[in-house]
Order: sequence, then C-alpha cells, then structure tokens
Amino acid sequence: MIPLYDVNRSYSRPLVTIALIVINAAIFLYEASLDSYSLDHFLRTYGLVPARAQWFDFVTSMFLHGGWLHVIGNMWFLWIYGDNVEDSLGRGRFLLFYLGCGLAASLAQYAANPGASVPMVGASGAIAGVMGAYIIKFPHARIVMLVFLFVFVTTIEVPALFVLGYWLLIQIFSGVSSVGDLQANKGGVAFFAHIGGFLAGVALIKLLPTHPPHWRRQDLRW
Repeated sequence: MIPLYDVNRSYSRPLVTIALIVINAAIFLYEASLDSYSLDHFLRTYGLVPARAQWFDFVTSMFLHGGWLHVIGNMWFLWIYGDNVEDSLGRGRFLLFYLGCGLAASLAQYAANPGASVPMVGASGAIAGVMGAYIIKFPHARIVMLVFLFVFVTTIEVPALFVLGYWLLIQIFSGVSSVGDLQANKGGVAFFAHIGGFLAGVALIKLLPTHPPHWRRQDLRW
C-alpha cells in the first residue's frame, strides 16, 4: 500500500513545509549535477559519518539524499503529514520541531553505531518526527492508500493510527534485524534514525504548545 494523501483539512498555508520541500529538492538537484567523485566527497563532507562526526553534520545530513526515489519518497511523506502538524504548531514552532526531530534521529543512529564510516543522509528522521506528531494529534484522520491487488488497483481510506503504527512496527523489527549489518559497518536504511525521530515527534508534540482544536478556528481560511 502507498499513501496518496490524507483526508484532514489544514486551516493555514503550510509555508514552512513547502519551503523545506523546495530546499531539499534544490540541494538534491545540485547533488545530481555532480560527477560521482564530487558527489561522494560532498556526501562525506556534509553527511553524518559517525566515526568522525562534527556538530554541523547532524543538521546538514538531514537535507541530503542518496537518490531520486529517496528524495521523492521523503518529500511526499512530508507533504502528506507536514501541513497538519505545521497548522497545529504554527510555523515557527514547526520549524524548530522539525529540526529537533531530525537532530534526535541523527543522534539515535549515531548511538546505534558510533564507529560507522558510511555517511548517513536523508530527511526521513525529521519526517518520522512529523509522523509521530501526526499520530498523536490526528489518530483518526483518514489516509487514502493506493492498493495493488494482483492486476487490480484501487484506493482505500485507513485511519492514521493504523498506517503510522504499522510503519513504526516495521522500523522497529527492521532495526533489530539490521544490528548485524551495523556491526559489520554495512550501509543501508537508517532504521534507528526513523525510530528516534518518530519517538522525538511523539514527545515534542506533547511538550510544545499547539493551536486550539480546528472546530474553534472557524475564522481562519485558506
């Protein structure tokens, strides 16, 4: 199943979400313009390499991506879930929230394998935090999923609690299964970053002040 969009109205323009998507896309287009040697140097300089990590790597790494599918998938998820979380937090707090979740995700992956020499890149940890906040604020929102049934293709609406809860379980099981690869210093998906970012999002959305429920905000319009 592939999430297409959520059935959950936003009451403000998601300017920060849009800006983050544009920035990530622009940086990836720059990456795509580099030759293989320059790209490898760029990713190793600004990606998070735990074995020789510098403080700024924990931030810059969340704006880099390893391929077209990587960046498109991440930005698609950010677009689906980001507008409502931004609407709930407000633009300034949402930006701080996003960066905080990305930092927590990087720290979680670093803690899982501090000696790794393979650079970690991607916004998925920060976006996992957005998903964690979404499951807390909008557990009953409906997510429209694209479903493939052999030769048939259809869509169904599934509660966010199920979609995002199932996603988290996959990350946990996959993370446990990847421990051997981490110890062998192999590359792959940063599952512990996903878990750390998601849990950070759950915690931060409970700590940060949010706007009143949508039914009390009838004066706000697109």
